[in-house]
Amino acid sequence: MEQIQAIINLAAGGGKPDQAALAALLGCEGEDEARLLAAADRVRKQSMGERVHLRGLIEFSNYCERNCLYCGLRRANGSLVRYRMEGEEILAVARAGAALGYRTVVLQSGEDSCYTAKMLAEVVCRLKSELDLAVTLSVGERSREEYKLWREAGADRYLLKHETADRELYQALHPDMTFDNRRRCLYWLRELGYQVGSGCMVGLPGQTLESLADDLLFMQELDVEMAGIGPFIPNPSTPLGHCQGGTAGLTLKMIAAARLLLPQAHLPATTALGTVDSQGRQKALQAGANVVMPNITPNRYRRMYEIYPNKICLDDNPAHCRNCIGGIIAGLGRTVATDCGHSPKGDFAAAGTLSEAGTQ
Repeated sequence: MEQIQAIINLAAGGGKPDQAALAALLGCEGEDEARLLAAADRVRKQSMGERVHLRGLIEFSNYCERNCLYCGLRRANGSLVRYRMEGEEILAVARAGAALGYRTVVLQSGEDSCYTAKMLAEVVCRLKSELDLAVTLSVGERSREEYKLWREAGADRYLLKHETADRELYQALHPDMTFDNRRRCLYWLRELGYQVGSGCMVGLPGQTLESLADDLLFMQELDVEMAGIGPFIPNPSTPLGHCQGGTAGLTLKMIAAARLLLPQAHLPATTALGTVDSQGRQKALQAGANVVMPNITPNRYRRMYEIYPNKICLDDNPAHCRNCIGGIIAGLGRTVATDCGHSPKGDFAAAGTLSEAGTQ
């Protein structure tokens, strides 16, 4: 008990626990676990306040050229019906989201090169100029030049989860990708002035508490503006469909530990956590999280974006979803933020406009 409290105090005080200390923290139970979650909630309140930021998620394509072993969007999954949204449709969905009060949209897809860098840059530019929204992109690994183009077009944030900081595990799970290139992309995003989001899955086959500790240390080293942490949920249409999934309990401890190490990062209460535990998002918001990402993708596409099965809220329309999450937040004594929710760490103004990027 004293050992765990000392680690909590060190992390909450701005210190840097090592891998062994963080692994011990993640392994704690009972009263120690309660102390960890409570400490994370206190740090969240002190560093980020009581407001919860909402990000409207648009899953605009489920095509993917990668073959990651855990993901239902993987190229080899022939049972998945595929779709792509046109630029005008993406803008229409974002416009409807803005009318519901969303100040940020997250454009997410599989790694789909059908969308050229210029096409996405034009969508970003219109989202900024016509709707004045903060824009997060999450479209995987691209070249530095493409990341630069989107930043110059006005993209504010980029979410690229590192998935796992364990080199051997990463390579086993990503047969056509490399551990080094994943990290290289994240450092390019940092150099280009994005608000950088990364993150990991909890409960992957072969994962240890030590490798989870390394995930936390990597995100601290990268000094991310957002850390997305959710449980691994097996998809029966993938090679890992027979494996055991991650637990809500360990995921909550990871979120709490991330809050101690990254006091000014935005931490989402993920849909995946709400899928494995009906109260998962509420619990995350009481363990350090301060962001929720409601899905505003048109209902006709949602079931086809099946990274994992049994995702919650698939049939809710965006207005109902917005009201529902607002009620959850109010029930916790918190309020919905009305600003764009940029990182409190510094000035992350958009770097330019589409015309300045030389893409006309």
